[in-house]
Amino acid sequence: MKINILAKNYKVSDRLEENIEKKFGKLGKFFQDEEIRTNVVISKFKDQTKLEATINGKNMLFRAEDINDNVYDAIDVVLDKLSNQMSKFKGKLETRYKGNKALKFEFIPDDSEEDEEIVIAKRKVFDLQPMDEEEAILQMEMLGHNFFVYHDMDTDNVNVVYKRKNNEYGIIETRR
Repeated sequence: MKINILAKNYKVSDRLEENIEKKFGKLGKFFQDEEIRTNVVISKFKDQTKLEATINGKNMLFRAEDINDNVYDAIDVVLDKLSNQMSKFKGKLETRYKGNKALKFEFIPDDSEEDEEIVIAKRKVFDLQPMDEEEAILQMEMLGHNFFVYHDMDTDNVNVVYKRKNNEYGIIETRR
């Protein structure tokens, strides 16, 4: 497992870097594939520290974040969240990726709760209109939604614009 640490407006000490590598390295037992990448981003968030972790593997993605006064506490919370995600979705992952040698399912602890059936409560169909990012944001705001799917006229791809917690916007760009 490769662990990349990125700091934004934050000084990462050697001790902190070692702690992150040690604790996140323990998650390596869940994965067989050496190409699994873990990205850890530490940044200042108001007067606190925000820690985000994303584990990218073959056909799987785990992500968790925490905002805390103490970065070491944030590490523990994020690791708990990631472990819970792996446990919760173990059955579904085993069924879907039984041929995937990247995951070692026997090491992922079983979730004590029953698997909840996924229920789609509503389905919408709409025509995608070519537009730019600004038009997509305007459409999203006019609808009062926190995301909007649109056909980007510049890239000819289907993208998603969404409203972030800090009232800024984000865009998810797709590739073919």
